Amino acid sequence: MTSRIWFITGTSRGLGRVWAQAALERGDKVVATARSVASLQPLVEKYGDAVLPLPLDVTDREAVFAAIEASIARFGRLDVVVSNAGYALFGAIEESSEPQARAQFETNLFGTLWVIQAALPRLRAQGRGHILVTSSVAGVITFPTAGVYNATKWAVEGLTETLASEVAAFGIQVTLVEPGGYDTDWRAGSATSAEPMPAYEELRRKIKALSANRALGDPAATAPAILAAVDAEHPPLRLFLGKAGLPAARQAYAQRLSTWEAWSSLADEAQGMLPTL
Repeated sequence: MTSRIWFITGTSRGLGRVWAQAALERGDKVVATARSVASLQPLVEKYGDAVLPLPLDVTDREAVFAAIEASIARFGRLDVVVSNAGYALFGAIEESSEPQARAQFETNLFGTLWVIQAALPRLRAQGRGHILVTSSVAGVITFPTAGVYNATKWAVEGLTETLASEVAAFGIQVTLVEPGGYDTDWRAGSATSAEPMPAYEELRRKIKALSANRALGDPAATAPAILAAVDAEHPPLRLFLGKAGLPAARQAYAQRLSTWEAWSSLADEAQGMLPTL
C-alpha cells in the first residue's frame, strides 16, 4: 500500500492525536495542526520529517488556506483530510451567552467549512482524496445542557452529507466520524461552561446521576477503525465510534418516525390543493 499524506486539525490531544500517531506508526506522513505548535513537538521528535507541525486556529480562514498550501508545498499532495478540531460548550440553551454561542459555531462549524473549502481545489485537481469530519453522537441525538454544542454538530452533519453528494463525481470520498464518549481530557482540556442558572440545577443533578456509571471508550481503540475507513474502497458516509451510537440512533429514529406517522394526515392536509388551469 502506498504511503498516504494526511492533514489533521486538532492533534494536540485526544482522538486527533491518536489518529495522527496511528498514521505515522504505519509509515504514512502527517501534517499535524494545533493552536499550540509546542504540543506537537513530541511527534516531531519521534517521527522526524514524516510529520509537518503547523500552528493553526481553524477559525482563521486565511490561515487554514495557508496551512493547506504549506502541506502541498511540503508533501506534494493530500490523500486524507481530517477536520477534527472542536470543543464543547456546556450549559442550558438559556444559559449560553452570545459570545460563547458564536465562538462555538466559529470553531466547530465554520472551522470545518474552511478546512473543506481550502482542501477541495487540491483534491479535485488530484481527482481523488478522502475527507473525514469529526462529528459526534451529539450530531445524531441531543443531550440536555449541551444545546449549542449539539446544534454545531447537527450543522456539521448537514454540511458534510451535502458535501458527499457534491464531490463524489470528482473522486472524493467523505466520511462523518461520530464518536461516543471516550476517556480523553476533552471535557477538562478544552470544553467551556456557561454561567449556571439555579433553574437548571435539578436537571444537572439528574444528568450527573445518569452518567455516573457510563462506560467510556479507550481512545486508542479508535485508531484501527479510522485506518480501516481510510483504507476501504468504499468508505462509509457515517461511522459511529463506540457502542453507544447505534442503539441511541435506533431509539431516536424510532421515536421520530412514530411522531411523523402519527401526524402524517395533518402533514398531508398542509400540502393544499392548487387550482388547475
